[in-house]
Amino acid sequence: MSRLPLQAVLFDMDGTLVDTERLWWEAVEQVAGRKLTEADRPDVLGRPVEHTAAWLAAAGGVPAADLADTLHREFADRVRTGVVPRPGALDLLDALAREKVPTALVTASPRSVADTVLEVLGASRFAVSVTADDTEHTKPAPDPYLAACRALGVEPASCVAVEDTETGVRSAEAAGCAVLAVPSLAPIAAAPGRTVLAGLEGVTVTRLRALLPYRLRVMTWNLWYGGTKVHDHRAKQLKAIAETDVDVVGLQETYGTAAGELAEALGWHHHSAGPNLGVISRFPVTAVLGDPDVGFYGAAGARIAVGEREVEVWTAHLDYERYGPYESDPLAHEEVRLGQMRDTLGRIGDARPVVLVGDFNCPSHLDWPDVEWPVTKAAEEAGFRDSFREARPDAVREPGHTWSPVHDEREDGGEGPEPQDRIDFVLHRGLTVLDSRTYVSGTPRTWPDVEENDWPSDHAAVITTFSLGSGPATV
Repeated sequence: MSRLPLQAVLFDMDGTLVDTERLWWEAVEQVAGRKLTEADRPDVLGRPVEHTAAWLAAAGGVPAADLADTLHREFADRVRTGVVPRPGALDLLDALAREKVPTALVTASPRSVADTVLEVLGASRFAVSVTADDTEHTKPAPDPYLAACRALGVEPASCVAVEDTETGVRSAEAAGCAVLAVPSLAPIAAAPGRTVLAGLEGVTVTRLRALLPYRLRVMTWNLWYGGTKVHDHRAKQLKAIAETDVDVVGLQETYGTAAGELAEALGWHHHSAGPNLGVISRFPVTAVLGDPDVGFYGAAGARIAVGEREVEVWTAHLDYERYGPYESDPLAHEEVRLGQMRDTLGRIGDARPVVLVGDFNCPSHLDWPDVEWPVTKAAEEAGFRDSFREARPDAVREPGHTWSPVHDEREDGGEGPEPQDRIDFVLHRGLTVLDSRTYVSGTPRTWPDVEENDWPSDHAAVITTFSLGSGPATV
């Protein structure tokens, strides 16, 4: 079981790394001319100066611009004389530096204040700093964290954001980061993907890595008569699974036994259904789904446990006859496949998170601008997203063909070349796509000279890497 790698740690400044929330509170009290109360917190903590100035202006009649200038001055004076790193902050920054984990400062304060604090903390501790001056929208919008990730060249899902306010937490979570919340003046509730600790003392790099979500890498693979068209097919199948480091494989054309045999050789879990379908998983299977007596065409599923989460993975194989691109009317036979897809979607119901993979034996409406292929449209209307097109949206530049690496002439015996197309899919609902790609090992020879191919299939596989949010933890 593996989590995403820790690519960077993104730190809020005020109240998180340095004890400036108290200084800011005092500055606002000075400008407001009164003691602040609990009711004032939402407009004071974690907010940019301009927001708090506009809030004060609405209550007192002084122009917001003048109040913003005064707040800047009052706060900066306090920072220069009274800023103190929070307990454990410098130790954690030093530990991250030793392990070469990049860090960024992400604050809703203006650049002038951030630079003053960076002098105290040491600007060299941070590869990047993003302030309220650097993005059009600041917290609670995701823009500051997204800007930091772009500057570092990292994925938000592989980053931990450290925040002390609800506003900052909302910003980081909207950007897709895992969050460590260390509340300073106001409590923060635990939630999925969010860990709440009393402070930074004792927080280690190992602890931060453990906050990242689990990785789930899913493959769809039509085995092509169980692989029997290629010599030593079982060993080649196992080699492909090992080399791609996948976690779950939805299989079609299993020849009845392939799922069980592959799972046994790998030490994995599996579910076999009918003569043709199977799911193998390095994670435990907690439930089997669908009709156990499904025929050659149809769908079967398994619920798998990945850390604290459960995910349904379904594999489907739809009718192959009268393949659309062979026909003068491409949609002539799609009602058959559409009926099978609707049956599959009905069995899946409202489940989420869920992955639906398979050989649909039809192209996608996302790839053909002039043909509304109904099978993939039906899945989209049921809330499923095409992970390959999510990761690689340009169908011209990255067509992602899966049919066929071994057929250069029409498989049905008709005249002309085989239409190369994308008919194998990894669809999902309720997950985050990190990457998706097609996979074929070696350079397959074309039919009928396929016996010695390294790749024991007539389809390319599709492999998608998902991020799974981790559960809450409170200490």
